[in-house]
Amino acid sequence: MAELVQDKESTESSGAAAAAAASGSGDEEARQHSRIFVDARSEEELLSLITKEKDEGRLPPNVAEGMEELFHNYKNAVFQSGIPHADEIVLSNMSVALDRIFLDVEDPFIFPPYHKAAREPFDYYMFGQNYIRPLVDFRNSYVGNIPVFDEIREKLQEGHNVVLISNHQTEADPAVIALLLEGTHSHIAENVTYVAGDRVVTDPLCKPFSMGRNLVCVYSKKHMFDVPELVEMKRRSNTRSLKEMALLLRGGSQLLWISPSGGRDRPDPLTGEWYPAPFDSAVVDNMRRLVEHSAVPGHLYPLALLCYDIMPPPPQVEKEIGERRVITFHGAGLSVGPEIKFNEVTSTCNDSEEAKEVYARALYESITAQYNILKCAIHDKKGLEASTAEVSLSQPWNYEN
Repeated sequence: MAELVQDKESTESSGAAAAAAASGSGDEEARQHSRIFVDARSEEELLSLITKEKDEGRLPPNVAEGMEELFHNYKNAVFQSGIPHADEIVLSNMSVALDRIFLDVEDPFIFPPYHKAAREPFDYYMFGQNYIRPLVDFRNSYVGNIPVFDEIREKLQEGHNVVLISNHQTEADPAVIALLLEGTHSHIAENVTYVAGDRVVTDPLCKPFSMGRNLVCVYSKKHMFDVPELVEMKRRSNTRSLKEMALLLRGGSQLLWISPSGGRDRPDPLTGEWYPAPFDSAVVDNMRRLVEHSAVPGHLYPLALLCYDIMPPPPQVEKEIGERRVITFHGAGLSVGPEIKFNEVTSTCNDSEEAKEVYARALYESITAQYNILKCAIHDKKGLEASTAEVSLSQPWNYEN
């Protein structure tokens, strides 16, 4: 059970303390942090500040290089969108992003096993939403099966727990999910708890965005043995995280997101085609049993996500922290399928091992089928016509504004 939750590359007193630590008090932060990046008035000034802080030894060279690369890639992606005042949006969003990255370099935030989104005095959630929003082409984005999201909302209101079993595409997944749902299901958008691998809570360029999400933090099974002397510490930490998850579920009305693939989806090395990475049936089974043992009604739903174009991962899993961030403006898609009940899909199985495999396969096949519909709508430009009897696509936002 200690290794139940793998990396998806990837909850109250401790959460409140985490939120306070994430942002700091206004006066304390002003004393400790110069806020030089948010005061920048031009692209040139912003970039020169990165160089200045690096030369004066306050920014590690690798972090400074990543910040500069992030600025240029983000600028190019936002300019692709053709939105009005793109230059102002880039300067505004990047100055805040660099400010938060620099703040964490000066005073690193340590994520507890359960982290509750830091919303005040600085709202890290809205920071992430505002940063990713200009990268999403809403005219070419779709949500599948809104009525099922309605059902999930009702289950949560009744005190039930819901787990979204999902594929995982980018570091921006939480923001993309929230952006596509904020107009119709804001409660879901803001209250998902993501099972997060250690990479997104240790990478300096990623940490400020992670601080705006509810997270159960785990060490990746893929990276468990990267540093042999840390293996036992990582296992103990994962055990604490599982205990936090169990406590959350016992309280009811919890919405958890987990990717049983153990990492982000990657393209086929031969064809270049993207598809949901295969699931680890043990992760699915352990998650199911964790929900069942909570003594609160629980439900597992298959969730498909297509957004890799916005921020694709490196072609292969990297051992070192600090990957390059490739960013583009692109459409995205999200779809949820009907609840898949363990007893119904495993009724003819001969033993528990067979049942475990059959159940994980049922979830994976639903996600893959939904993913293919989203792909048809977005990449094949079929739009709403890609809808089927199983996946009804819609655009529940006023994308003209």
